[in-house]
Amino acid sequence: MAIIETLIGPIASIIDKVIPDKTARERAKLELITLEGTQEMRLIEARLSAIVAEANAADPWTSRARPSFLYVMYAMILFAMPMGVLAAFSPAMARDIADGMNAYLGGLPEPLYALFGTGYLGYTAARQWGKSKGLDK
Repeated sequence: MAIIETLIGPIASIIDKVIPDKTARERAKLELITLEGTQEMRLIEARLSAIVAEANAADPWTSRARPSFLYVMYAMILFAMPMGVLAAFSPAMARDIADGMNAYLGGLPEPLYALFGTGYLGYTAARQWGKSKGLDK
C-alpha cells in the first residue's frame, strides 16, 4: 500500500492542474481516495510493485530496456529537424520519406503502441516512487 500512498499526492496535484472546474476536481479527488481501499487499487498496486521490482533488477538488460527505448523515441522526434531542412531544398524527397515512415509506422500492430504507453507510464511511475523513497537519484 506504500506505493499507492506515495502516488496519491502527485496524482491529486495533476488533477488540480488538469481539471479546471472546482466541483469536478473535488469529485475526482474523492473518487481517488475511495479507490484507495478497493480491489481495483490493490491490482494497480500489484502492477506497480512488479514494475518497481523490474526497474530495480540487477540484470543490466532489464534495467536499461525502458530508457533505451525512450532514447530511440527521442531520436525519432529529433529527426524532424533535418527533415525540415531537407524539405526546404527538396520537398518531394522529404514528402516521400515521410510517406514511407508513415506507412511503416501505420503497419505496426496496435498492441505494440499500447505496450509502449504502458512501459513509458510504468517507467515514469517507478522513477517517481524511487525518487520519493530516496532510492533513485
